[in-house]
Amino acid sequence: MIEADLSAIVNDINQGWIPANIYSDEGIFELEKERVFGNTWMFLAHESEIPEPGDYVLRRILDDSFIVVRDDTGQVRVLFNMCLHRGMQVCRAEVGNASFFRCPYHAWTYKNTGQLNGVPHHKDAYGGNKGLRKEEMSLLTPPSVDSYNGMIFANLDEDAPSLDEYLGGFKFFLDFYTRQSEAGLEVNGPQRWRIKANWKIGAENFSGDTYHTPHTHQSVVEIQLFREPKASKRKLGALYFSDIGGGTTYHLPPGNFDEKVAYVGYPESVIESMKRTFSPEQRAMISEAGFMPSAATLFPNLSFVHNWPQINEDGLVVPFISIRLWQPISATETEVYSWFAVDKQAPDWYKEASYKAYLMCFGSSGMFEQDDVENWTSITTVAKGQLAKKLKLFNRMGVDKEGELLHEPIKDWPGPGRAFTGFGEYNQRSLLRLWGQYMLGNDPVRAKGFTSTPMSPNRAE
Repeated sequence: MIEADLSAIVNDINQGWIPANIYSDEGIFELEKERVFGNTWMFLAHESEIPEPGDYVLRRILDDSFIVVRDDTGQVRVLFNMCLHRGMQVCRAEVGNASFFRCPYHAWTYKNTGQLNGVPHHKDAYGGNKGLRKEEMSLLTPPSVDSYNGMIFANLDEDAPSLDEYLGGFKFFLDFYTRQSEAGLEVNGPQRWRIKANWKIGAENFSGDTYHTPHTHQSVVEIQLFREPKASKRKLGALYFSDIGGGTTYHLPPGNFDEKVAYVGYPESVIESMKRTFSPEQRAMISEAGFMPSAATLFPNLSFVHNWPQINEDGLVVPFISIRLWQPISATETEVYSWFAVDKQAPDWYKEASYKAYLMCFGSSGMFEQDDVENWTSITTVAKGQLAKKLKLFNRMGVDKEGELLHEPIKDWPGPGRAFTGFGEYNQRSLLRLWGQYMLGNDPVRAKGFTSTPMSPNRAE
Protein backbone atom coordinates (compact mmCIF):
# COMPACT_ATOMS: atom_id res chain seq x y z
CA MET A 1 0.00 0.00 0.00
CA ILE A 2 1.39 3.37 -0.99
CA GLU A 3 1.37 6.27 1.44
CA ALA A 4 -1.02 8.31 -0.74
CA ASP A 5 -3.65 5.57 -0.48
CA LEU A 6 -3.17 5.42 3.27
CA SER A 7 -3.48 9.18 3.63
CA ALA A 8 -6.77 9.09 1.72
CA ILE A 9 -8.08 6.31 3.97
CA VAL A 10 -7.18 8.21 7.12
CA ASN A 11 -8.71 11.41 5.73
CA ASP A 12 -11.98 9.54 5.08
CA ILE A 13 -11.93 8.15 8.60
CA ASN A 14 -11.38 11.59 10.07
CA GLN A 15 -14.48 12.77 8.21
CA GLY A 16 -16.59 9.91 9.54
CA TRP A 17 -16.37 7.55 6.58
CA ILE A 18 -14.80 4.09 6.85
CA PRO A 19 -13.36 2.54 3.66
CA ALA A 20 -14.77 -0.98 3.95
CA ASN A 21 -11.56 -2.66 2.87
CA ILE A 22 -9.75 -1.71 6.10
CA TYR A 23 -11.49 -4.82 7.48
CA SER A 24 -10.02 -7.19 4.89
CA ASP A 25 -6.95 -5.75 3.14
CA GLU A 26 -3.76 -7.75 3.75
CA GLY A 27 -1.59 -4.77 2.78
CA ILE A 28 -3.17 -2.70 5.51
CA PHE A 29 -2.69 -5.55 7.95
CA GLU A 30 1.03 -5.75 7.20
CA LEU A 31 1.35 -2.05 7.99
CA GLU A 32 -0.67 -2.52 11.20
CA LYS A 33 1.86 -5.08 12.40
CA GLU A 34 4.64 -2.55 12.21
CA ARG A 35 2.98 0.77 12.95
CA VAL A 36 0.21 -0.13 15.39
CA PHE A 37 1.29 -3.28 17.19
CA GLY A 38 4.98 -2.38 17.03
CA ASN A 39 4.43 0.96 18.77
CA THR A 40 1.70 0.52 21.37
CA TRP A 41 1.53 -1.10 24.82
CA MET A 42 0.24 -4.63 24.47
CA PHE A 43 -1.43 -6.60 27.26
CA LEU A 44 0.20 -9.97 27.86
CA ALA A 45 -1.06 -11.46 31.11
CA HIS A 46 -2.33 -10.79 34.62
CA GLU A 47 -0.02 -11.40 37.57
CA SER A 48 -2.57 -13.73 39.16
CA GLU A 49 -1.92 -16.18 36.30
CA ILE A 50 1.63 -16.70 37.60
CA PRO A 51 1.30 -16.54 41.42
CA GLU A 52 4.25 -18.80 42.39
CA PRO A 53 8.00 -18.64 41.59
CA GLY A 54 8.59 -20.47 38.32
CA ASP A 55 4.99 -20.05 37.07
CA TYR A 56 4.81 -18.97 33.46
CA VAL A 57 2.45 -18.50 30.52
CA LEU A 58 3.24 -18.10 26.82
CA ARG A 59 1.79 -15.05 25.08
CA ARG A 60 2.30 -13.34 21.73
CA ILE A 61 2.52 -9.89 20.26
CA LEU A 62 1.39 -10.99 16.82
CA ASP A 63 4.27 -13.11 15.47
CA ASP A 64 6.60 -12.69 18.46
CA SER A 65 6.31 -15.27 21.27
CA PHE A 66 7.07 -14.30 24.88
CA ILE A 67 7.41 -16.19 28.15
CA VAL A 68 5.76 -14.24 30.97
CA VAL A 69 7.38 -15.78 34.05
CA ARG A 70 7.77 -15.16 37.77
CA ASP A 71 11.42 -16.00 38.44
CA ASP A 72 12.72 -17.76 41.53
CA THR A 73 13.03 -14.45 43.40
CA GLY A 74 9.40 -13.54 42.64
CA GLN A 75 10.17 -10.92 39.99
CA VAL A 76 7.90 -10.92 36.93
CA ARG A 77 9.83 -11.03 33.67
CA VAL A 78 8.94 -11.10 29.98
CA LEU A 79 11.41 -13.16 27.91
CA PHE A 80 11.54 -13.45 24.13
CA ASN A 81 10.90 -17.11 23.39
CA MET A 82 13.78 -17.60 20.94
CA CYS A 83 17.08 -19.36 21.59
CA LEU A 84 20.21 -17.26 21.06
CA HIS A 85 21.88 -20.15 19.20
CA ARG A 86 19.62 -21.17 16.28
CA GLY A 87 16.40 -19.41 17.09
CA MET A 88 14.28 -22.34 18.27
CA GLN A 89 11.57 -21.69 20.85
CA VAL A 90 12.93 -22.57 24.28
CA CYS A 91 9.42 -23.08 25.70
CA ARG A 92 6.49 -24.67 23.89
CA ALA A 93 4.07 -25.54 26.70
CA GLU A 94 1.56 -22.72 27.02
CA VAL A 95 1.48 -22.75 30.81
CA GLY A 96 3.57 -24.36 33.53
CA ASN A 97 6.19 -24.01 36.22
CA ALA A 98 9.91 -24.19 35.46
CA SER A 99 13.22 -23.04 36.86
CA PHE A 100 14.84 -23.46 33.45
CA PHE A 101 13.88 -23.35 29.78
CA ARG A 102 15.79 -25.66 27.44
CA CYS A 103 15.97 -25.48 23.66
CA PRO A 104 14.99 -28.89 22.24
CA TYR A 105 17.28 -28.43 19.22
CA HIS A 106 20.78 -28.23 20.80
CA ALA A 107 19.82 -28.11 24.51
CA TRP A 108 21.01 -24.63 25.37
CA THR A 109 19.43 -23.99 28.75
CA TYR A 110 18.33 -20.72 30.34
CA LYS A 111 17.34 -19.85 33.92
CA ASN A 112 13.85 -18.41 34.39
CA THR A 113 15.57 -15.04 34.61
CA GLY A 114 16.60 -15.48 30.96
CA GLN A 115 20.29 -15.95 31.82
CA LEU A 116 22.06 -18.60 29.72
CA ASN A 117 22.98 -21.36 32.14
CA GLY A 118 23.94 -24.49 30.22
CA VAL A 119 25.64 -25.19 26.86
CA PRO A 120 26.34 -28.83 25.89
CA HIS A 121 30.05 -29.51 25.32
CA HIS A 122 30.81 -25.94 26.29
CA LYS A 123 34.57 -26.52 26.51
CA ASP A 124 34.92 -28.83 23.48
CA ALA A 125 32.68 -26.86 21.16
CA TYR A 126 33.54 -23.31 22.19
CA GLY A 127 36.70 -23.54 24.25
CA GLY A 128 34.68 -22.74 27.36
CA ASN A 129 34.46 -19.05 28.18
CA LYS A 130 37.16 -18.30 25.58
CA GLY A 131 34.55 -18.66 22.87
CA LEU A 132 31.21 -18.24 24.63
CA ARG A 133 30.75 -16.35 27.91
CA LYS A 134 27.45 -17.68 29.25
CA GLU A 135 27.17 -14.94 31.86
CA GLU A 136 27.02 -12.34 29.10
CA MET A 137 24.13 -13.92 27.23
CA SER A 138 20.43 -13.80 28.11
CA LEU A 139 17.16 -14.20 26.28
CA LEU A 140 15.99 -10.92 24.82
CA THR A 141 13.30 -8.88 26.53
CA PRO A 142 10.91 -6.33 25.04
CA PRO A 143 12.29 -2.78 25.22
CA SER A 144 9.63 -1.83 27.77
CA VAL A 145 7.69 -3.90 30.31
CA ASP A 146 5.40 -2.52 33.01
CA SER A 147 2.21 -3.32 34.85
CA TYR A 148 -0.90 -1.57 36.13
CA ASN A 149 -3.19 -3.15 38.75
CA GLY A 150 -1.47 -6.48 38.08
CA MET A 151 -1.93 -6.27 34.30
CA ILE A 152 1.38 -6.91 32.54
CA PHE A 153 2.07 -4.97 29.35
CA ALA A 154 5.01 -4.82 26.94
CA ASN A 155 5.97 -2.38 24.22
CA LEU A 156 8.26 -3.23 21.28
CA ASP A 157 9.10 0.42 20.62
CA GLU A 158 12.40 1.47 22.21
CA ASP A 159 11.25 5.11 22.31
CA ALA A 160 7.73 4.44 23.57
CA PRO A 161 6.14 6.66 26.20
CA SER A 162 5.78 5.07 29.62
CA LEU A 163 2.79 2.84 30.35
CA ASP A 164 1.52 5.45 32.80
CA GLU A 165 1.70 8.12 30.11
CA TYR A 166 0.12 5.81 27.56
CA LEU A 167 -2.86 4.88 29.75
CA GLY A 168 -3.45 8.53 30.66
CA GLY A 169 -7.00 9.31 31.66
CA PHE A 170 -8.20 5.82 30.78
CA LYS A 171 -6.69 4.60 34.09
CA PHE A 172 -9.70 6.20 35.79
CA PHE A 173 -11.99 3.77 33.98
CA LEU A 174 -9.61 0.82 34.08
CA ASP A 175 -9.87 0.83 37.88
CA PHE A 176 -13.57 -0.03 37.77
CA TYR A 177 -12.66 -3.40 36.23
CA THR A 178 -9.33 -4.11 37.92
CA ARG A 179 -9.27 -2.49 41.39
CA GLN A 180 -12.45 -3.26 43.28
CA SER A 181 -10.46 -3.99 46.44
CA GLU A 182 -6.94 -3.67 47.81
CA ALA A 183 -6.32 -7.30 46.85
CA GLY A 184 -7.02 -6.69 43.16
CA LEU A 185 -8.13 -9.20 40.58
CA GLU A 186 -7.79 -12.89 40.04
CA VAL A 187 -8.45 -14.21 36.55
CA ASN A 188 -9.60 -17.51 35.13
CA GLY A 189 -8.61 -18.50 31.60
CA PRO A 190 -8.08 -17.46 28.96
CA GLN A 191 -10.55 -19.28 26.80
CA ARG A 192 -9.22 -19.05 23.26
CA TRP A 193 -10.89 -19.46 19.91
CA ARG A 194 -10.59 -18.07 16.41
CA ILE A 195 -13.15 -16.11 14.44
CA LYS A 196 -13.11 -15.20 10.74
CA ALA A 197 -13.28 -11.50 11.46
CA ASN A 198 -10.95 -8.49 11.42
CA TRP A 199 -9.60 -7.57 14.86
CA LYS A 200 -10.73 -3.93 14.69
CA ILE A 201 -14.43 -4.80 14.58
CA GLY A 202 -14.49 -6.30 18.08
CA ALA A 203 -12.39 -3.45 19.45
CA GLU A 204 -14.78 -0.88 17.95
CA ASN A 205 -17.84 -2.74 19.20
CA PHE A 206 -16.66 -2.80 22.81
CA SER A 207 -15.53 0.82 22.70
CA GLY A 208 -19.05 2.12 22.35
CA ASP A 209 -21.53 0.42 20.04
CA THR A 210 -24.64 0.80 22.17
CA TYR A 211 -26.70 1.05 18.98
CA HIS A 212 -26.46 -2.68 18.25
CA THR A 213 -27.57 -4.18 21.53
CA PRO A 214 -31.36 -3.83 21.25
CA HIS A 215 -31.26 -5.51 17.83
CA THR A 216 -28.37 -7.97 17.78
CA HIS A 217 -29.17 -9.25 21.27
CA GLN A 218 -32.96 -9.10 21.08
CA SER A 219 -33.33 -12.82 21.69
CA VAL A 220 -31.31 -12.55 24.91
CA VAL A 221 -33.79 -9.97 26.19
CA GLU A 222 -36.75 -12.08 25.10
CA ILE A 223 -35.66 -15.02 27.22
CA GLN A 224 -35.19 -12.61 30.15
CA LEU A 225 -31.51 -13.34 30.62
CA PHE A 226 -30.65 -9.68 30.59
CA ARG A 227 -32.81 -6.67 31.33
CA GLU A 228 -30.52 -3.82 30.23
CA PRO A 229 -30.01 -3.96 26.41
CA LYS A 230 -33.37 -2.32 25.73
CA ALA A 231 -32.99 0.78 23.55
CA SER A 232 -34.42 3.08 26.21
CA LYS A 233 -31.76 1.91 28.67
CA ARG A 234 -28.84 2.13 26.29
CA LYS A 235 -29.45 5.68 25.09
CA LEU A 236 -29.56 6.93 28.69
CA GLY A 237 -26.07 5.64 29.38
CA ALA A 238 -22.85 7.51 28.68
CA LEU A 239 -20.36 7.11 25.86
CA TYR A 240 -16.99 8.28 27.17
CA PHE A 241 -13.53 8.50 25.64
CA SER A 242 -10.36 9.55 27.41
CA ASP A 243 -6.92 9.62 25.79
CA ILE A 244 -6.22 6.09 24.55
CA GLY A 245 -9.51 4.34 25.27
CA GLY A 246 -13.24 4.63 25.71
CA GLY A 247 -16.37 2.77 26.60
CA THR A 248 -20.00 2.74 27.61
CA THR A 249 -22.04 2.90 30.77
CA TYR A 250 -25.57 2.12 31.81
CA HIS A 251 -27.63 4.68 33.71
CA LEU A 252 -28.69 3.37 37.08
CA PRO A 253 -31.94 3.99 39.01
CA PRO A 254 -31.93 6.67 41.76
CA GLY A 255 -30.12 5.89 44.99
CA ASN A 256 -26.87 6.27 46.88
CA PHE A 257 -23.62 4.49 46.05
CA ASP A 258 -24.51 1.37 48.03
CA GLU A 259 -27.95 1.09 46.49
CA LYS A 260 -26.73 1.59 42.94
CA VAL A 261 -23.91 -0.92 43.20
CA ALA A 262 -26.28 -3.39 44.88
CA TYR A 263 -28.69 -2.90 41.96
CA VAL A 264 -26.22 -4.59 39.63
CA GLY A 265 -25.77 -7.45 42.10
CA TYR A 266 -22.58 -6.82 44.06
CA PRO A 267 -22.57 -8.25 47.59
CA GLU A 268 -22.09 -6.00 50.61
CA SER A 269 -18.45 -6.96 51.22
CA VAL A 270 -17.44 -5.99 47.66
CA ILE A 271 -19.39 -2.74 47.91
CA GLU A 272 -17.49 -1.85 51.09
CA SER A 273 -14.13 -2.55 49.43
CA MET A 274 -15.10 -0.44 46.40
CA LYS A 275 -15.83 2.47 48.74
CA ARG A 276 -12.29 2.18 50.11
CA THR A 277 -10.40 1.77 46.84
CA PHE A 278 -12.36 4.00 44.45
CA SER A 279 -11.47 7.70 44.46
CA PRO A 280 -14.16 10.30 45.35
CA GLU A 281 -14.47 11.04 41.63
CA GLN A 282 -14.89 7.35 40.80
CA ARG A 283 -17.55 6.96 43.48
CA ALA A 284 -19.28 10.08 42.15
CA MET A 285 -19.39 8.50 38.69
CA ILE A 286 -21.76 5.91 40.14
CA SER A 287 -23.50 7.66 43.03
CA GLU A 288 -24.02 11.19 41.67
CA ALA A 289 -23.85 10.87 37.89
CA GLY A 290 -25.49 7.44 38.08
CA PHE A 291 -23.28 5.81 35.45
CA MET A 292 -21.99 2.24 35.84
CA PRO A 293 -19.17 1.39 33.40
CA SER A 294 -19.94 -1.48 31.06
CA ALA A 295 -17.86 -2.40 27.97
CA ALA A 296 -14.65 -0.58 27.05
CA THR A 297 -11.61 -0.78 24.75
CA LEU A 298 -8.03 0.30 25.39
CA PHE A 299 -6.40 0.97 22.02
CA PRO A 300 -5.57 -1.02 20.09
CA ASN A 301 -7.02 -4.42 21.00
CA LEU A 302 -7.71 -4.88 24.72
CA SER A 303 -11.35 -4.79 25.77
CA PHE A 304 -13.41 -5.24 28.92
CA VAL A 305 -17.01 -6.14 29.51
CA HIS A 306 -18.96 -5.67 32.73
CA ASN A 307 -22.57 -6.78 32.74
CA TRP A 308 -25.14 -8.08 35.18
CA PRO A 309 -27.47 -10.80 33.86
CA GLN A 310 -30.18 -12.71 35.67
CA ILE A 311 -28.75 -16.13 36.39
CA ASN A 312 -31.76 -18.04 37.67
CA GLU A 313 -35.56 -18.21 37.49
CA ASP A 314 -35.84 -16.26 40.74
CA GLY A 315 -34.40 -13.20 39.03
CA LEU A 316 -31.07 -13.21 40.85
CA VAL A 317 -28.81 -10.61 39.19
CA VAL A 318 -25.04 -11.16 39.42
CA PRO A 319 -22.38 -9.06 37.66
CA PHE A 320 -19.31 -10.36 35.90
CA ILE A 321 -16.16 -8.89 34.36
CA SER A 322 -14.33 -10.26 31.36
CA ILE A 323 -11.00 -9.14 29.91
CA ARG A 324 -10.56 -9.88 26.25
CA LEU A 325 -7.82 -9.53 23.70
CA TRP A 326 -8.43 -9.34 19.94
CA GLN A 327 -5.23 -11.03 18.77
CA PRO A 328 -4.85 -10.61 14.99
CA ILE A 329 -3.96 -13.67 12.94
CA SER A 330 -4.47 -12.06 9.53
CA ALA A 331 -6.56 -9.28 8.03
CA THR A 332 -9.59 -11.58 8.16
CA GLU A 333 -8.99 -13.77 11.20
CA THR A 334 -8.70 -13.03 14.91
CA GLU A 335 -7.86 -15.19 17.89
CA VAL A 336 -10.01 -14.17 20.84
CA TYR A 337 -8.55 -14.43 24.34
CA SER A 338 -11.23 -14.20 27.03
CA TRP A 339 -10.51 -14.15 30.78
CA PHE A 340 -13.07 -14.23 33.59
CA ALA A 341 -11.97 -11.66 36.17
CA VAL A 342 -13.20 -11.28 39.73
CA ASP A 343 -12.10 -9.46 42.85
CA LYS A 344 -9.74 -11.65 44.83
CA GLN A 345 -11.42 -10.80 48.16
CA ALA A 346 -14.97 -11.51 46.99
CA PRO A 347 -16.85 -14.30 48.79
CA ASP A 348 -16.65 -17.75 47.24
CA TRP A 349 -20.40 -18.02 46.54
CA TYR A 350 -20.21 -14.77 44.61
CA LYS A 351 -17.17 -15.87 42.57
CA GLU A 352 -19.01 -19.03 41.54
CA ALA A 353 -22.21 -17.17 40.61
CA SER A 354 -20.27 -14.49 38.72
CA TYR A 355 -18.42 -17.14 36.73
CA LYS A 356 -21.74 -18.71 35.79
CA ALA A 357 -22.99 -15.30 34.65
CA TYR A 358 -19.88 -14.85 32.51
CA LEU A 359 -20.26 -18.25 30.86
CA MET A 360 -23.91 -17.60 30.05
CA CYS A 361 -23.14 -14.31 28.30
CA PHE A 362 -19.59 -14.29 26.93
CA GLY A 363 -16.77 -16.69 26.31
CA SER A 364 -16.83 -19.41 23.66
CA SER A 365 -20.36 -20.53 24.61
CA GLY A 366 -21.84 -17.18 25.61
CA MET A 367 -25.07 -16.05 24.00
CA PHE A 368 -23.95 -12.43 23.54
CA GLU A 369 -20.72 -13.73 22.00
CA GLN A 370 -22.53 -15.84 19.41
CA ASP A 371 -24.76 -12.93 18.40
CA ASP A 372 -21.81 -10.56 17.95
CA VAL A 373 -19.52 -12.90 16.04
CA GLU A 374 -22.19 -13.66 13.45
CA ASN A 375 -22.18 -9.96 12.54
CA TRP A 376 -18.40 -9.53 12.62
CA THR A 377 -17.63 -12.51 10.37
CA SER A 378 -20.26 -11.35 7.88
CA ILE A 379 -18.73 -7.84 7.74
CA THR A 380 -15.26 -9.23 7.14
CA THR A 381 -16.42 -11.63 4.45
CA VAL A 382 -18.32 -8.98 2.51
CA ALA A 383 -15.43 -6.51 2.86
CA LYS A 384 -13.28 -8.81 0.69
CA GLY A 385 -15.39 -8.12 -2.40
CA GLN A 386 -14.46 -5.98 -5.39
CA LEU A 387 -17.43 -3.66 -4.95
CA ALA A 388 -16.70 -3.33 -1.25
CA LYS A 389 -13.40 -1.66 -2.12
CA LYS A 390 -15.41 1.30 -3.38
CA LEU A 391 -17.72 1.52 -0.37
CA LYS A 392 -17.23 3.96 2.47
CA LEU A 393 -19.27 3.06 5.54
CA PHE A 394 -21.28 5.79 7.26
CA ASN A 395 -19.71 6.39 10.66
CA ARG A 396 -21.21 9.78 11.50
CA MET A 397 -23.88 8.98 14.09
CA GLY A 398 -24.23 11.86 16.52
CA VAL A 399 -23.28 14.69 14.17
CA ASP A 400 -25.21 16.55 11.47
CA LYS A 401 -24.19 17.10 7.84
CA GLU A 402 -22.00 20.03 8.81
CA GLY A 403 -20.24 18.01 11.47
CA GLU A 404 -21.94 19.73 14.40
CA LEU A 405 -22.80 17.64 17.43
CA LEU A 406 -26.40 16.53 17.83
CA HIS A 407 -25.87 16.15 21.58
CA GLU A 408 -23.64 18.33 23.76
CA PRO A 409 -21.06 16.62 25.99
CA ILE A 410 -22.28 15.79 29.47
CA LYS A 411 -21.82 18.73 31.82
CA ASP A 412 -20.13 18.00 35.15
CA TRP A 413 -18.80 14.68 33.86
CA PRO A 414 -16.87 13.41 36.91
CA GLY A 415 -14.19 11.55 34.93
CA PRO A 416 -11.47 12.53 32.46
CA GLY A 417 -12.19 12.97 28.77
CA ARG A 418 -15.53 13.70 27.15
CA ALA A 419 -18.81 11.88 27.44
CA PHE A 420 -22.15 11.95 25.69
CA THR A 421 -25.60 10.48 26.18
CA GLY A 422 -27.85 9.32 23.39
CA PHE A 423 -26.83 7.20 20.45
CA GLY A 424 -23.58 8.17 18.73
CA GLU A 425 -20.41 6.83 17.16
CA TYR A 426 -18.07 9.23 18.96
CA ASN A 427 -16.02 6.40 20.40
CA GLN A 428 -15.68 4.38 17.22
CA ARG A 429 -14.50 7.52 15.45
CA SER A 430 -12.01 8.27 18.24
CA LEU A 431 -10.65 4.74 18.12
CA LEU A 432 -10.23 4.77 14.35
CA ARG A 433 -8.63 8.22 14.47
CA LEU A 434 -6.04 6.79 16.84
CA TRP A 435 -5.55 3.93 14.38
CA GLY A 436 -5.09 6.42 11.56
CA GLN A 437 -2.47 8.45 13.43
CA TYR A 438 -0.41 5.34 14.21
CA MET A 439 -0.76 4.12 10.61
CA LEU A 440 0.62 7.44 9.37
CA GLY A 441 3.62 7.00 11.67
CA ASN A 442 2.57 9.65 14.19
CA ASP A 443 2.61 9.28 17.97
CA PRO A 444 -0.75 10.49 19.31
CA VAL A 445 0.18 9.78 22.93
CA ARG A 446 3.14 12.13 22.87
CA ALA A 447 1.19 14.62 20.79
CA LYS A 448 -1.64 14.58 23.36
CA GLY A 449 -4.05 15.70 20.71
CA PHE A 450 -6.44 12.83 20.36
CA THR A 451 -9.23 13.96 22.68
CA SER A 452 -8.84 17.71 22.62
CA THR A 453 -9.41 18.27 18.91
CA PRO A 454 -12.06 21.03 18.75
CA MET A 455 -15.25 20.57 16.82
CA SER A 456 -15.22 22.17 13.40
CA PRO A 457 -17.63 22.18 10.49
CA ASN A 458 -17.39 19.26 8.08
CA ARG A 459 -15.44 17.19 10.54
CA ALA A 460 -16.95 14.36 12.53
CA GLU A 461 -14.88 15.32 15.58
